[in-house]
Amino acid sequence: MNRIVKFNAVGLLSAALLSACTWVELKPQGEKVRILAAQEVRRCKELGRVSAVTAAKIGFIARDKGTIQAEVYRLARNNAGDMGGDTIVTSGPLIDGEQPFKVYRCINP
Repeated sequence: MNRIVKFNAVGLLSAALLSACTWVELKPQGEKVRILAAQEVRRCKELGRVSAVTAAKIGFIARDKGTIQAEVYRLARNNAGDMGGDTIVTSGPLIDGEQPFKVYRCINP
């Protein structure tokens, strides 16, 4: 009985730690991409759209919403950098680890 309790405690602790982990690194081209509001990109050239997706759960454990949002931002910035963009703007809410963005070039549009 004691062994089962210890195993469950270790399992729950591991799941809690994993739910806060982040696996998405910001690439060099993504480091140059900023996140702005729609009213700040009026003079910018829209290059396209991207949808960033990351895991919202690990197994049956929900991940921390702040961690998920940070990963989605990094993914979107990396994708925008690949497209030649320097700015992203959210174009919808974060739902189940997925969020849409518009990509812009604001510097030398």
